[in-house]
Amino acid sequence: MVTVILFVQFDWRFSAATASTIVAYVLFTQIITDWRLQFRRTMNARDSEANTKAIDSFLNFETVKYFNNEEYEYCRYDKAQAGYEKAAVTSQISLSLLNLGQGAIVAVGLILVMWMAAAGVISGDFVMVNTFLIQLYLPLNFLGVVYREIKRSLVDMDKMFELLEHKPDVVDVANAKELKVGPGQIDFEHVSFGYSEERGIIKNISFQVPPGKTVAIVGPSGSGKSTISRLLFRFYDADQGRITIDGQDIRDFSQLSLRKAIGVVPQDTVLFNDTIAYNIHYGNPEAPWEQVQEAAQLAQIHGFVESLPKGYETEVGERGLKLSGGEKQRVAIARTILKGPRILIFDEATSALDSHTEREIQESLRKVSRERTTLIVAHRLSTIIDADEILVLRQ
Repeated sequence: MVTVILFVQFDWRFSAATASTIVAYVLFTQIITDWRLQFRRTMNARDSEANTKAIDSFLNFETVKYFNNEEYEYCRYDKAQAGYEKAAVTSQISLSLLNLGQGAIVAVGLILVMWMAAAGVISGDFVMVNTFLIQLYLPLNFLGVVYREIKRSLVDMDKMFELLEHKPDVVDVANAKELKVGPGQIDFEHVSFGYSEERGIIKNISFQVPPGKTVAIVGPSGSGKSTISRLLFRFYDADQGRITIDGQDIRDFSQLSLRKAIGVVPQDTVLFNDTIAYNIHYGNPEAPWEQVQEAAQLAQIHGFVESLPKGYETEVGERGLKLSGGEKQRVAIARTILKGPRILIFDEATSALDSHTEREIQESLRKVSRERTTLIVAHRLSTIIDADEILVLRQ
């Protein structure tokens, strides 16, 4: 509109100078902004790398100490931070170049038009032209900033877009049913599975866990013991065959309802950086406090917790590092007991316990698993002494 007014009211040269300034500003902003996005991507990648290295070294601090590698970790983190620093400086320099170029284009256009207006020495027209240009260039500059910020934000959201576009391997079927567990019988029917096509882990396995019974799975490392529990929990779907609960294929149920019916005590117990009470209560956040204490008693940890100065409000530290391995596992067992599932999976659940504590917890687990369908993955035969059936996996 300003260009048209200048063309009609004054001279085509005013219009041409203004239009040229606008076109130059827009093209320069678009080209330089798109060019400098690579520096922003690099900066984000280096920042993520530095954070990953820091978190990794903190979570594995014991390993760092075992091998006296503190200096190595310092250098590794410092190198990552130096990469981020270099990328951030380059990004800022390119931003300054963009701002400088935008200002220069506007200034040149403004000077050119002012010079032409001054050459006419018409004071009223001079003021009018100046007013028009101010009305034009201020919003133009604002739009340049907005365009730059939008493009920068889109680059910063790249990882989020990647995550949103990623399709999960395990998905619910359309109109998936809600699992209502009856007796709780588990059947593996000619199940085969491998984490990659080149290497199959489980090959044509069939077995049954009758309702309320306990079946143990033993075998050497890498034979697929824990994989069976992951398949039942639907962390993965079988490549061939099917797994059923009460005669119904677990793939027909929603993952949420299936997992509500299954309680897992894993070998590698990870606790939240919160209190003991919070970590036990996590099994069923709606459970009353009496049930939390009852679960702790069944897991043989109530007495230990009560002896602590802060009791159940004791902080466990990141990943539970303030507790021993056995104490962490007992918290995990209490958490699963509180969940109250129909089907139980114990994946080396007592591997970190001494013999005396293990016997105490075995008695508790017998009470908990009574009338529940139970699958036990174990290395130690003492863990499975009460199993109704023992399956041995090999090759």
